[in-house]
Amino acid sequence: MLVSGIKSKPVYSPLRADVGGRDHVMLGCGLGGVALLRVLQELEQSSPAALRQTNVLFVPGAAIRDSGTSNAASNDASETLDRLRRTELAGLRLFGDTSRLLAEFRSLLEQSLMGTRVYVAGPESFIGLAMRIAREFNLNKDEIRAEELGTRARRVYCVHCRTTAEDVRTNIVRCAGCHRWLLVRDHYSRRLAAYMGVMADAEAPGELPPIREVYT
Repeated sequence: MLVSGIKSKPVYSPLRADVGGRDHVMLGCGLGGVALLRVLQELEQSSPAALRQTNVLFVPGAAIRDSGTSNAASNDASETLDRLRRTELAGLRLFGDTSRLLAEFRSLLEQSLMGTRVYVAGPESFIGLAMRIAREFNLNKDEIRAEELGTRARRVYCVHCRTTAEDVRTNIVRCAGCHRWLLVRDHYSRRLAAYMGVMADAEAPGELPPIREVYT
């Protein structure tokens, strides 16, 4: 069964600007753009010069997918993008998918100096992958912060064959590697940036709990 209250499950707080930072790197995916705009506004009000030391990496297309395909959602996504473009930044880079964004993030960190602050906003799976890269560069909890926005779909790691499944929305998922039915646990690995998936019918082969969509 699913185990709640596990301490490894990440807890996120709303993003706030750190005006003490030397440089600022902001990563956003979909609805995460709203949180980035809030931080940019805080920087503009408290330390306008900081905007010229801020790079924003953003995947805008996910905003419409996360919110549905209504005209209102499309308008909100367009408005977020327009506001980012109107802000005087060191750089704004747009990407069609998160993998390219994360590759660029790694390149930025390779050139970054002490005092860099990182902000990440978007779905938890996106946050986890960004955090994993940040830890490779020894950023500590005072240098990187995150806010969860958008889909709650999970990244799930099969403990049996080490295959990772993306965008999992159900409590039970079929592993693409070993084809076992996996129970998605609340146990989260920061090293793997994924929740653990364990064989759901290990004790009674073929007997599975009802499959339900729980991570929407």
